[in-house]
Amino acid sequence: MTVTVRYFAGARAAAGVETEARTAATLEDLVREIADAHGPRLEKVLTACSFLVDGAQAHDPSAALAPGTVVDVLPPFAGG
Repeated sequence: MTVTVRYFAGARAAAGVETEARTAATLEDLVREIADAHGPRLEKVLTACSFLVDGAQAHDPSAALAPGTVVDVLPPFAGG
């Protein structure tokens, strides 16, 4: 399934791109794919990230991703 991945803040810096299209059946597959594609720097950032799937927080990494889904990769934000 082709999904759009949008990276924010430190995840964007580690990935080196703002957005990209990927093919993955589940969020778990997607995280593995983008970690493999972008290397250890992004892989480390991903361990602290939250993920939004079509605007809703993802709670089940094994849930299926529908074609056209947008996944936001959000590292922890500083501030208060």
